[in-house]
Amino acid sequence: MTALTSRPRTRRPAGLAPWEERPSPVGQVGKGTLVTIIVVAVLGPLYTIVLTSLSSTATVTRAGGLVLMPDGITFEAYRQIFSDTVVSHAVMVSTGVTVAGTLVSAGVSILGAYSLSRPGSFLHRPLLFCVLLMFVFIPGIIPVYLMVSGLGLKDSYWSLILPTAVSAFNVVVLRSFFMSIPGEILDSARIDGAGEFRILFRIVLPMSKAVTAVVAMFYAVGYWNAWFNAMLYIDDTRKWPLALILRQYVVDSNPLPAATAGVTGDAPPTLAIKMAIVVVAVIPALIIYPFVQRHFTKGVIVGAVKG
Repeated sequence: MTALTSRPRTRRPAGLAPWEERPSPVGQVGKGTLVTIIVVAVLGPLYTIVLTSLSSTATVTRAGGLVLMPDGITFEAYRQIFSDTVVSHAVMVSTGVTVAGTLVSAGVSILGAYSLSRPGSFLHRPLLFCVLLMFVFIPGIIPVYLMVSGLGLKDSYWSLILPTAVSAFNVVVLRSFFMSIPGEILDSARIDGAGEFRILFRIVLPMSKAVTAVVAMFYAVGYWNAWFNAMLYIDDTRKWPLALILRQYVVDSNPLPAATAGVTGDAPPTLAIKMAIVVVAVIPALIIYPFVQRHFTKGVIVGAVKG
C-alpha cells in the first residue's frame, strides 16, 4: 500500500493580513509598472510646465506650444510676473488668507469636534444632528451670497474665509479620533483638577498630531486653491487671490487686471508667463506636503476608522 504524498501548504505568517504578504513575481512587476505609469502621468505634465516657464519666447514659438526639450533657460517670465504688482500682491493675499483661514478653520473644527466627542456636553445631540445634516443639505449660492452681503462682508477678506470656515467631514473625522482616546486618561486628568480646555490642549491634541496635521493641510490647500468665493464677493481687483488670477490670466486668457486697477501691465500674456504663474501656484503645496506626508496615511485611516 503506497502512501499518498501531498505538497505542503504554505502558511501565512502570523499577524499578517492577506494584502501584507509578499507578492508574487508577476504581482511585483504589475505593481512596478503601475507605479511607473502613475509617476510619469504626474511628473510629465509638471516637467513640461516648469520647462515652458523657463523657456524664452523664441523657444516657445519654435515648439509651437508647450516645450518638451530644453533649449536654453531663462527666468524672464518669473521676473515679469513678480515685477507686476498684481501677481505679487495676489501671492501675499493668498498667503494671508491661507494662514488666517487655516488657523480659524482648524481651531473651530477642533473645538467643535472635541465638544461633540464628549457625551453629555451642552446641546450634544442637536449640534451633532446639525453637523450630520450638512452632509445632506448644502446651502445654495444665493442664500450664502445674501448672508455675506447682509453681514457687510462683501469685498472683505473675511468673505474668503467665513463662508467655508468649517467642513462637516473634517469635524466628523476629528470627532471619531477624539472618541477613540481612552476615557480613563481624561477622567484621571479631571480628578487632578484639569479643566476641559487644559485637557484638550495638554492631552488630546498631543495625542492627535497626525489627524490634526492632515485636517490642517486639507484646509490650507483648500484656501490656497479657492477662487470661486473671490469671484463672487471681491470686486476690488487688488484683493484678488492668486487662484483667481490664475483662472482669469491662464485659463480664460484674459489680461491681468492691471489696466483697471491703475497699475502698469505688460502686453497680453505669453505661454511662458502663464506656466510661470501655474508653477508659483503649485510650489506651496509641494513644499508643505513633505512635512505632513508622514502623518497623512495614519491621520486619514485612524481618524476615519476609529470610534
